[in-house]
Amino acid sequence: MSAGPAMVLEQAAKGTAAFEAAVHRLTDPGFTRPSYLPGWSRAHVVAHVARNADALVNLLIWARTGVETPMYASGAQRAREIEEGARQPAEKLRAELLAADGRLAEELAALPDEYWAATVRTARGREVPLSQVPWMRVREVWVHAVDLNIDTSFDDVPHDVCAALVDDVAASFPGRPDSPTVRLRSEAGAHTWLLGDSADVEPVVVSGDLPSLAAYATGRPVPGPLYPTGGGSLPKLPAWL
Repeated sequence: MSAGPAMVLEQAAKGTAAFEAAVHRLTDPGFTRPSYLPGWSRAHVVAHVARNADALVNLLIWARTGVETPMYASGAQRAREIEEGARQPAEKLRAELLAADGRLAEELAALPDEYWAATVRTARGREVPLSQVPWMRVREVWVHAVDLNIDTSFDDVPHDVCAALVDDVAASFPGRPDSPTVRLRSEAGAHTWLLGDSADVEPVVVSGDLPSLAAYATGRPVPGPLYPTGGGSLPKLPAWL
């Protein structure tokens, strides 16, 4: 495996540990409280992250066997499994999360290097190399650890992960009619990103630290101050992830 995938696998392992630790801190009654995701309790978030682990295992099996194995049979099946998982007792849901995380870790560790270049398809129909799977898990565990609405914020997310998250957001926003034109700039200008289309519009420049920019770009609670051009209000960005 190249250094790139190895590094992302480490990020995924750290994010998984952070998510599991957050779930461990939840009391049983706390599972029913609202998450940051509209209409979802914390139990919904935990069930979703568990089912996502199994969905990514499907992609690893696809690459290893050559037999097309989609992440989910259908969108309806995915939604149904999340609802069913969210209704389970807290103890059982915790156990299902740990088991699913374990299955994914075992599959990742056992995958021969030559399969990372295989092409698979995401739940949204996008064809990607299998080497993207570890990053797909990094996004899920770190962002949804914040979504649990307990005590994890983007200040707890490693800065390299924050920067990569904003990379992802910026890549998904060019030309989107529902996106304002915004240029994100980290402190000291070490990182910059353009969201939206700047062809005919001067972008609003929003400056801040990496955790706050990542939180803003992904539509999550912002842990620190952000500074838009001219001191006005922050443009509202479309939902992401």
